[in-house]
Amino acid sequence: MTEKTSTARPALTLLTVSIATILLPMSLTGASVAMPGASEDFHNGLAAGQWIVNGYDLTFASFMLAAGSFADRFGRRRLFALGSAVFAVCSLVSAVSNGIVMLDICRALAGVGAAAVITAGSAILAHTFEGAARARAFGVFGTAVGAGLAFGPFAAGALQTSFGWRAIFLVPAIVGAVVVALSLFLAESSDPDAVRVDWLGTVTFTGSLAFLILALLQGPQTGWADPVNLVSYVLAAALLVAFVMVELRQERPMFDLSLFRQPQFVSLCVAVVSLVFGFTPLLVYLPSYLTAVNAESTFHAGVDLLMLTVPTLVFPLVTGYLLRWVPLRHMVSLAVALTAIGCGWLVVLEPGAGNWTVLGPFLIIGTGVGISFGVMDGAAVSSVDSARAGMAAGMFNTMRLAGEAIAIAVVGSLLVSATRSELDGKLGGFDGTYANDPGGLADKLNQGQLEGPAGTVSAASRAAFTEVAKAGYTGALHQVLWFLAAFCAVATVLVAFVGARSQKKSAAEESAEPTAEAAAEAAARESQPSAV
Repeated sequence: MTEKTSTARPALTLLTVSIATILLPMSLTGASVAMPGASEDFHNGLAAGQWIVNGYDLTFASFMLAAGSFADRFGRRRLFALGSAVFAVCSLVSAVSNGIVMLDICRALAGVGAAAVITAGSAILAHTFEGAARARAFGVFGTAVGAGLAFGPFAAGALQTSFGWRAIFLVPAIVGAVVVALSLFLAESSDPDAVRVDWLGTVTFTGSLAFLILALLQGPQTGWADPVNLVSYVLAAALLVAFVMVELRQERPMFDLSLFRQPQFVSLCVAVVSLVFGFTPLLVYLPSYLTAVNAESTFHAGVDLLMLTVPTLVFPLVTGYLLRWVPLRHMVSLAVALTAIGCGWLVVLEPGAGNWTVLGPFLIIGTGVGISFGVMDGAAVSSVDSARAGMAAGMFNTMRLAGEAIAIAVVGSLLVSATRSELDGKLGGFDGTYANDPGGLADKLNQGQLEGPAGTVSAASRAAFTEVAKAGYTGALHQVLWFLAAFCAVATVLVAFVGARSQKKSAAEESAEPTAEAAAEAAARESQPSAV
């Protein structure tokens, strides 16, 4: 049973949550655009620069479960307002930071606020709306996520080009303050049965993810077999096992492992992890490739990425019509399959490649990801009663964000390692800074910077050096794209198989209540066209 303490305002609630939701993906992709400018000002190394993005994503994912418990226990509106305030303040301090350490710390704290915003916001929507209205609300929610992704790189590029990289953090701080003010007028709700917070579960999960990300980021810098890295992997695994044991013993776990006995929920989790693996790292790392290899401005790179991101804004609406004829499980499988095809096709990207060359793979990937938005969130939240909406939203978004954080770290590490491998032995013929330092050049390339050999060299030698650097970075990117394509292809088979099991199980069970899949499909048919 959910406790209400004030009158709901559906329109204002949906507007406020949607504005806040747009900010979160924009802050992720915007930070990747800000990396080259911040690195140039602070003269930091690659790993420190990557924490501008990874610190935010790590805490965003790590505190999702705890935020769900806090929302149910202490009040969803209260946590939503507090999270928005933390996000806004940390974004403001990021904009005026005087060093990379301060920037990284503020970005990590902003991720904590973001976790509270999206989890409490999802629970507020589930509490405020019912039936077809709830599905319509989550359709708008999905569209808001798509809008943040679609225009994040473009907006960040425009801000950096016009005002510098600090504006990328200043604007979200201002909008976040508006969200805090609007949240004061929303209805409060909580779960009276949520009497405690699972601190032990929070610590073990957060620690496990933190050690894993740390090891993945440090691998290219210190070596994958470095003792510190190996210890980090061991600690990550041990803490994950401890987390599972803790949750199994909880009377009211914040991560209800019993949901993994439901084929549909498992299918949705596998799908969302594979989708973020095939999509989010491209938003983070393609701007660096385009600026380093094609000498594009951050604004131009953001415009190019609209070909990839705009479909994520359009297809949450199209999916509602398609569900009239195509079952939800098939739509989810199609989304993952399209992402696999697009990642494989994107190896056509090379130095000097024009927009027509990459238009096809960009649209295919964006279409696959866009199909999933809105419908998957609604189906996941509908897996439990509204009183535990915070827990359900926290679980699904934790799978999404944990997959995203790991994906960004894995792809970043692979890209750096592959670039070093591609350049190894190919720079000895050039005099200058990077002749015997392929790792240093690889780090610069992955920060969006292509520097020629130091000292006085001929124009021909400088041009040859540039071509070798571009070819090495491109070859590394192609290796990563094939990895992503293979990962999503395997996930497509798993999603289709588990989805088929879910259908057989549903058909074999007689129940008066509609299945989550049937409810999601029916609601989506009513809601998605109205989400414009």
